[in-house]
Amino acid sequence: MAKRGPRSRSFMAEPEAPPRPCDQPGCPEPGEYRAPADRRRLNDYKWFCLNHVRAYNAAWDFYKGLGPAEIEHEIRSDTGWQRPTWPLGRLGSGRIDPALLRDPLGLFTYATSADMHRPSRQETPPELRAALDVMGLTWPTDQPVLKARYKDLAKQFHPDANGGNRDAEEKLKDINRAYSLLRKRLQERSAAPEAATAAAG
Repeated sequence: MAKRGPRSRSFMAEPEAPPRPCDQPGCPEPGEYRAPADRRRLNDYKWFCLNHVRAYNAAWDFYKGLGPAEIEHEIRSDTGWQRPTWPLGRLGSGRIDPALLRDPLGLFTYATSADMHRPSRQETPPELRAALDVMGLTWPTDQPVLKARYKDLAKQFHPDANGGNRDAEEKLKDINRAYSLLRKRLQERSAAPEAATAAAG
């Protein structure tokens, strides 16, 4: 097999190409380093030797000749990658039509005043969180909702409906304990306003 000759690298300059002269007047060195020619022509380059490109870069000032308002405009333009921007809602009514979006979590619907005052998950009494999780409910809840949910879960996990499955039996015990705790708390909560009214009367 014939031996291959040395491979030429694609990034090496052609050996017969003459060196580019340094753009600094009177400099005999080759221009091997590029620098932008002007602020408005960043893709046009001057070519310098190492010493002169260092001096050129040290004296480079992108904002040279601009006033404060022009500098502020340039900085603001750079924050948006020189693309047009506008305040939110300027191009439309600022309201998203829920009919145009599939939004199962209701993230794009606007809250009503009742929603704004609804207690959040963080306001749930800590001692009720585990029970609510077992029942699959959120706080606040009421007696009819709790009772209906208990009936559904009891029917689902009753041992007779699961062939005597032990896991279903243990789950039903957890449901009974959670239901008992939540029912007691709701009874106490409903009794408190009545007691306050009676004391005021």
